[in-house]
Amino acid sequence: MSAPRLQAQGLRMAFGGLKVTDDVSLSLAPGARTALIGPNGAGKTTLVNLLSGALRPQSGAVFLDGVPVTRLSQDTRVRAGLVRTFQISRLFREMTVLDNVRTAVLHRRGLAARVFQRGAQAQSVLDDTHAALGALGLERIARRIVGTLALGEQRLVEIALALAMRPRALLLDEPAAGVPQSESGRIFDAIEQLPADLAILLIEHDMDLVFRFARHIVVLAAGALLVEGAPAAIAANDQVKQIYFGRTTHASH
Repeated sequence: MSAPRLQAQGLRMAFGGLKVTDDVSLSLAPGARTALIGPNGAGKTTLVNLLSGALRPQSGAVFLDGVPVTRLSQDTRVRAGLVRTFQISRLFREMTVLDNVRTAVLHRRGLAARVFQRGAQAQSVLDDTHAALGALGLERIARRIVGTLALGEQRLVEIALALAMRPRALLLDEPAAGVPQSESGRIFDAIEQLPADLAILLIEHDMDLVFRFARHIVVLAAGALLVEGAPAAIAANDQVKQIYFGRTTHASH
């Protein structure tokens, strides 16, 4: 049996006396479509920070395809194929969509410092750039300045940047945050077109989008894993309904 694409084992993190991540383990197989949800203060952001390398756990480990990455920096994890949106997607608002995505391709290839590439190399970078744009239907706005785009379109560009890094595991950190409901469906249409073998962990407050996307849901409460399972089982779980759905229809940090 092959190793999980992304795995966390016994992650613990406390700030002062407050346990924000309390012995959390999770596993994503290649092609996983997993959503991470939980009520206010559940520890979702901290867990994603631990997975991506923004924080180092006080105990526990993170593995990518069976290889420990717990001590690696965020940038090294990105290069290894563990990519988080918003972590690497600080958009250059004054640049075009094409140039933003091309910058991500150059970064992945270690060519960011080289302003000029040889012909074949430059064409190869451009091919990768257009592949990421095409995967998200962004070719039509490739020459637009990012700062002039609607927020929903900017979110798609951020996902294109992540895709340009050729991730093996992708942490989608609230991709529809701040996006009008009329535009959020387009974002999830694009997410559904991402490579089938890419393991995706989605953190999202909109429960309609969560249940549309997820084949597996992980529920955090007070820093610990409360329950996980198929969407139908989570929706029917009494504990989840009591502490989460019973209070609000939306999860938040």
